[in-house]
Amino acid sequence: MLNFAGIVLVAVAAGGAFGLRLALGKMMSTGGPPPGAIHKTARSRDGALIAYEQTGAGPVVILVSAALADRDGARPLARRLASSFTVINYDRRGRGESSDAAPYAVEREVEDLEALCGAAGEPVFLFGSSSGAVLALDAGSRLGARVRKLFLYEPPFIVDASHAPTPDSLAHEIGAAAAANDRDRAVALFFQKGMGIPAVGVTFMRLFLPAWRDMARIAHTAPYDLKILAGTQSGRPLPIDRWSRTTPAAMAAVGAKSEEFFHNGAKALAHTLPTAEYRPLDGLDHSAVLMAPDALAGAIRRYFTPDR
Repeated sequence: MLNFAGIVLVAVAAGGAFGLRLALGKMMSTGGPPPGAIHKTARSRDGALIAYEQTGAGPVVILVSAALADRDGARPLARRLASSFTVINYDRRGRGESSDAAPYAVEREVEDLEALCGAAGEPVFLFGSSSGAVLALDAGSRLGARVRKLFLYEPPFIVDASHAPTPDSLAHEIGAAAAANDRDRAVALFFQKGMGIPAVGVTFMRLFLPAWRDMARIAHTAPYDLKILAGTQSGRPLPIDRWSRTTPAAMAAVGAKSEEFFHNGAKALAHTLPTAEYRPLDGLDHSAVLMAPDALAGAIRRYFTPDR
């Protein structure tokens, strides 16, 4: 059994800086539901039941998780925001306690957010991280006045040669592995072909990262995120007609320590969408939801409620 230092060394050897951040983030305990959290459900249009925790008081903010994550990973951030907001932290469909319904379509996940907006009873703020940021952007574009503002943390757009494009076949490959109940392979494919982590690094992650089992449990949902990202990770400019030009005001925020392609993608979104702005956040990187929730919550608070 490796100790903490050993796992860190494995992560560095396996996946470089990204592997280190992932290992540290995944090993951190989220500490369970925030104090006073109320467990609720909302029913989506297709009948799927979406489970969520509600905590805090104030304007409503909904947290949209990234790939291979459920609401547990957003709990540290939910705790920090609960002093200023009513926080809805939900399990995306097919994860945690939320149900699912075939066939999958991105529109179903937008409808899930529509149901949560209805449960909130007022216009909401949306926060999304990584692929969850792109889902939040899609929802903001389609739900109109039900969304007040968007905080998009590091949408993983690939718009130039600063990062290799994601293979078009990856969603099918991961889906086939999950359907064959080879969930370890499904997760490995996501990290190796989707994130660019070397095969040896992925092997070490599988052997030594405690959270690997949690990711494997929801591996069947990784193709959902790849479908959300379709057309945005090709190494070409973003599709100019995907999002309404009346999309609510959106901050495309990127940690100053994050890889160049995140910055280039956020700048491209700000250039493409008149309501979006790009902003680097000092001292942060892609792991901020888990590793730096205080700093991230402060940035969210300042953007959503600058006068409070």
